[in-house]
Amino acid sequence: MPIQIPNDLPAAGILQQENIFIMNEDRAVAQDIRPLEIVLLNLMPTKIATETQLSRLLGNTPLQVHLELMHTKSHTSKNTAQEHLLAFYKTFDELKDRKFDGMVITGAPVELMEFEEVDYWQELCEIMEWSKTHVHSTLHICWGAQAGLYYHYGIQKHRMEDKLFGIFKHGKDYPRSILLRGFDDSFWVPHSRYTTVLREDIEKVPGLKILSSSADAGVYLVMNKNGHHIFATGHSEYDPDTLEKEYLRDKKLGLPTAVPQNYYPNDDDTQDPIVRWRGHAHLLFSNWLNYFVYQTTPYDIKHIGE
Repeated sequence: MPIQIPNDLPAAGILQQENIFIMNEDRAVAQDIRPLEIVLLNLMPTKIATETQLSRLLGNTPLQVHLELMHTKSHTSKNTAQEHLLAFYKTFDELKDRKFDGMVITGAPVELMEFEEVDYWQELCEIMEWSKTHVHSTLHICWGAQAGLYYHYGIQKHRMEDKLFGIFKHGKDYPRSILLRGFDDSFWVPHSRYTTVLREDIEKVPGLKILSSSADAGVYLVMNKNGHHIFATGHSEYDPDTLEKEYLRDKKLGLPTAVPQNYYPNDDDTQDPIVRWRGHAHLLFSNWLNYFVYQTTPYDIKHIGE
C-alpha cells in the first residue's frame, strides 16, 4: 500500500527494507485521488517502535493513506528524544481544526492508575470528545480501548489477580461483522495488561456489540452501532519480539514476571517465539480501513461529523 510518511521518519527505512510501499509527497500529490487522512495518537513510551508497527499495518492495503502523528502536550516523554517529537509529531492544538477519516489511539503503561490520575487525562478527554465531530472512525487499542469505553460509555476497568501476558486464542462472538471478514473461526492475539473490562458491563450498554472474545483473555473487540468507535483490548500490532523484550526487561529488573503464555515453544524462553498473530493483525487493520473508513467516509472531508 502507498502510505505517506516523512521520508526521514525511522519507520520509513524499516518498512522499505520489508518491501512495504512508502510514497513520498511529490508522488502522492501527482496521483488524482484523495488519500485517507489518518491520525495516530501515540501514547506509548516506545514511540518509534509503535509508529513503525502501526505504519506497517496501515500500509497493507491498496488505499493511499496519509499518516499524521500526534502526541500529548501535557505529558513529557522520557523515552523518545524531543528532537524526534519536534520533527515528526504534532500536538492536538496543531491538528484540532482539521478533520480525519480515521484515528488510532494507542495503549499506554498507565493502566494501574485511575484514569483521572493520568497526567494527560484531561487532554485525552478533549481529544476523544473532538473525535466525535472531527474523525469518521476511531480505533482504540489496549489501555486506549479501556479509556475510550470509560469516557464514552462509563465502563470501568478492573484489576486482574495476575497479569495477562502472552498470546491467546480468540473466537468470533458476532461472525457476521464485516470487521471480522476473512477471519478464521479461531485466531491469536497478543495481550500484556493488568486490567480488563467485563462482558456484563459492556452488554448493559445499548448500541455496543462484542465482536470477539477469548476464554482466557476476555472481551477483545467491541464496536458501537455505526462503527465510529472500535475498541481492541489486545496488541495485534506487536512485533514478533515485543513481548520478549518486555519479558527480558522485567526479568533483568528482578520482577516476578512469568513466561508469556503460548509464546515460546514449550514455554522454553531459550527458543525463538512462535509468531501466529500477524495474519489476523493485517486483516483487522485492512478491514477497518476499508469498511469503516474508506467505504463510508465522505469524499469531501469537510463533511465528516455532519
